Amino acid sequence: MYDIIGDIHGYASALKRLLEKLDYRKSDGAYRHPDRKVLFLGDYIDRGPEVRETLRLVRQMVDAGQAIALMGNHELNAIFYNEPDGRGGYLRPHSEKNRKQHRETLKDFEGNRDDYQSYISWFKTLPLFHETESFRAIHACWDSSMIDELQNHVEGNMLPDEDFREAGDRNTRLYDLLETLLKGREVTLPEGLSFRDKDGHRRDEVRVRWWLDPQKVTLEDWSFAEEMEGSTNGNFDPADYQDGYYTEDEKPVFFGHYWLSGKPELERSNVCCLDYSIGKGEKLAAYRHEGEEELVESKLNWVEWQGR
Repeated sequence: MYDIIGDIHGYASALKRLLEKLDYRKSDGAYRHPDRKVLFLGDYIDRGPEVRETLRLVRQMVDAGQAIALMGNHELNAIFYNEPDGRGGYLRPHSEKNRKQHRETLKDFEGNRDDYQSYISWFKTLPLFHETESFRAIHACWDSSMIDELQNHVEGNMLPDEDFREAGDRNTRLYDLLETLLKGREVTLPEGLSFRDKDGHRRDEVRVRWWLDPQKVTLEDWSFAEEMEGSTNGNFDPADYQDGYYTEDEKPVFFGHYWLSGKPELERSNVCCLDYSIGKGEKLAAYRHEGEEELVESKLNWVEWQGR
């Protein structure tokens, strides 16, 4: 049985308190539970002040057979940030924007370049998704057709080392697959509509709640945009966006990524997002799964960030 934990983003102290709340104890160099294991949903780095300690703790549990750690988009970005593009640069350019996103990780590894590179290599071994008879887990978006397509590339749900350059090339299908699975489904808004992202930039492509039927909710509820600008002029047809809807009769799915706030709750009886914005100093959340086909909110656990 698994305890499934959302995005950590370098908040090791919160992770330790959550593990202890779930009755894990440190023994022989790793946190352990007599009957359970942890499934981490990715995004261990960036944002927080304890990136190295977070990675050390997670990797110790994985190496001890006490956890599975999935790849998040921040780990994928870090791989690309360090992967040469063959043209004198990197698959993820060292731009001001990208350096800023990765800044806390680089800062925590100052003077420890070898240790940093060891973790970059380890990131390449992380599985992209996990599925059992009773549930599914991925960092951002479970799309069965895309995962079937990805099977042509992965070995043991992991991307082979030699495929990462292709994965970082925007002109490849593999890039598109990982963009959706690890960063979320994105759609182009109807003509006349836009929104401003967290940096104030106007955008006409938006992440959506891929587990909702767009024909049964408003565009505002379907998307992650806080406020739309403009008008569709009647041009929005929900049927145009039907692909990718995660139906109510599929097995439970767990994911992180979406920076939710407030008291953790289920999205649906078979849909659970476990990113409750510890990366902004809010909550680190987990779900204690015991094989049930219908999830229950009483099995959600969380801790608040309280500083080092």
